[in-house]
Parts: sequence; structure tokens; C-alpha cells
Amino acid sequence: MTRGAARVLDEYLAASARAGDRVAFARLAVRWQPKLLAHAYRLMGDMEFARDVAQESWGDIAKALPRLRDSAVFPAWSYRIVTRRAADAIKRLQRERKTNAAYAAEPADNVSTTDAMEASADSSPLNKAIAALPPQQRAAIALHYKEDLSIAEIAAVLEVPTGTVKTRLMHARRKLRDALEGGNSNE
Repeated sequence: MTRGAARVLDEYLAASARAGDRVAFARLAVRWQPKLLAHAYRLMGDMEFARDVAQESWGDIAKALPRLRDSAVFPAWSYRIVTRRAADAIKRLQRERKTNAAYAAEPADNVSTTDAMEASADSSPLNKAIAALPPQQRAAIALHYKEDLSIAEIAAVLEVPTGTVKTRLMHARRKLRDALEGGNSNE
């Protein structure tokens, strides 16, 4: 299926689900769960937290979908919901970490077995380089190249100005190029 056909199908499913068609909503969820989970993982960096964020986001999507005026904006709208949920989860985690003295003794760079397995599952040089990017740049790159969102759509998803998205993409591209060519980026 071409990207254009996929967008049309998503728009149709979102419009049908908005009108109350449960089968359309289920198909929309099947199509979008992997994308929203991947976005949550890029933002959270932990698969368990990402699953929680994605699940909570689907509740928000189901509740707010009838109020979505334009089904064509469903991709950016749903990514924005995940982004907000992830930000809330990160804030909640930060508060919990501050109050939990035992957790403060753990190294901040702790990588779980699950994370290591997920990272090794797709260990191409490009994916390693993308994983090494800061979260904001990693999210921008993935939304632009993997999810085929425009600069404006990414800006809406991440709730930043379009210029910020362009800057993040520029720095991310430079770091990826340096990593893949063996150079060293100081940015």
C-alpha cells in the first residue's frame, strides 16, 4: 500500500470511528498501535513505560475522537496525544524518583535486559546512530522519515515551532552523517 493510500485509509477509518463505527475504530487501533507505541518508546526510552503511555493514549483518543473536526489530521493529533501522555509520565517519574531515596542510589545509566534485547534486535549502524541521538532529535527524525510527517505536523505533535523542528532535524542529520561516516559531531 502506498503512503498516499495509507493516509486515505487512515482518514476514512478515523472519520468512520468518529461517527461511532466500532469496527473502524478497532481497525484504526490495529493500524496505529505499533506507530504510537514506537513514538512513545522514542520519547520514554523504556518499553514498559512506553506501553503504558500508548495504552493511556488510546483511552484519550477514544474519548476525544468524536470532537476531532478533520480526520486528515488524525496522525499528528494522535502523536500529539502520545507526546503529552509521555511528558506527563516523565514528570510523574521524575517526582517519584526525587521522593525515592533508594532509587537515587542506582546509576542513572541503567539499561534493563528488555532494553538490551530490543536494541540488539535491530542493530544496523543507522539504527544504532539514531538510538544515540538525544530524544528530541530522535523523535523528529523518526516522525519525519519513518512516519512521513511534514515539518508542520511534527511541530504540532511535539508542540514546538516549525523552526525548532527544522533545527532538530538539521542537527540530527549532521550527527547521523558523522556517526555513519566515522566523524565526530560536537553539537
